[in-house]
Parts: sequence; C-alpha cells; structure tokens
Amino acid sequence: MDASKSVEDVVTVDVHAAKELLNSGHGYLDVRTNEEFSKSHVENALNIPYMFKTQEGKVENPEFLAQVSALCDKEDSLVVACNSGGRSLKASAELLAAGYKNVKNMAGGYSAWVDSGFAGDAAPAEELKTACKFRR
Repeated sequence: MDASKSVEDVVTVDVHAAKELLNSGHGYLDVRTNEEFSKSHVENALNIPYMFKTQEGKVENPEFLAQVSALCDKEDSLVVACNSGGRSLKASAELLAAGYKNVKNMAGGYSAWVDSGFAGDAAPAEELKTACKFRR
C-alpha cells in the first residue's frame, strides 16, 4: 500500500467526461450508502459504501478495500462517485494508495449526474441533494 497517495493525487473529472469514460468501458463504483443507492443510481453501478450511518454518526467502512478487491482488479478502470464528491474523493485516494491504477473521481457526484440530465426520470434531483449528509 502506497501511503504517500492523497486526495491531491486523485484525478477528478466532470460528469460529462465521466459519462464518456463509462461509455468507453470504465466501471462505475458508487460509494454512497446502500440507502442512497437504492433510491437511484447509474445503470450497472457497483455499490460499495465508503461510509455508514450509525447512531454515533458517520463511520468509514472498515471493509471498503476488501469489498472492492473482491469485485475489482487493481488494473480495472473505475469512475468513483458518491452524492456530491467528498466521499468519492477520499475513497479514490484510498484506492490509489492500495495500488489501484486507473481511478477517476467524478466531480459533483450523483447530484451533478442528475443535474446534467443523465439520470432521466430515475430520481427527483432535490431529494438527492438533501440526502447528502456525509460532507466533511
């Protein structure tokens, strides 16, 4: 694990570039909670929460890297997203530090995806924006 990797090392792309990457074969790793994911998500997305809601507040998923490695190879090309971009930035940095080589963070998260009209009628945009409680 390369502990020297940080959020400054993460390549962040806008939703239009992310959509092009997905169309060219990148996978979409949605790091929102299961509850957020179940409301609406990008087609064919993998959902592995980076954080969980608990009665004590938000906590990082201690099994995040193990869960990702069970489904993705370190050579896989991934677009990582959450609801607004904060969790996915941290998750992307953690993936890079663990040796994943082709990771891109999607700026603005799923809210920006919805705002760009890419979700169609899948979910009301305002509900998604108010659902984001994990900004640090």
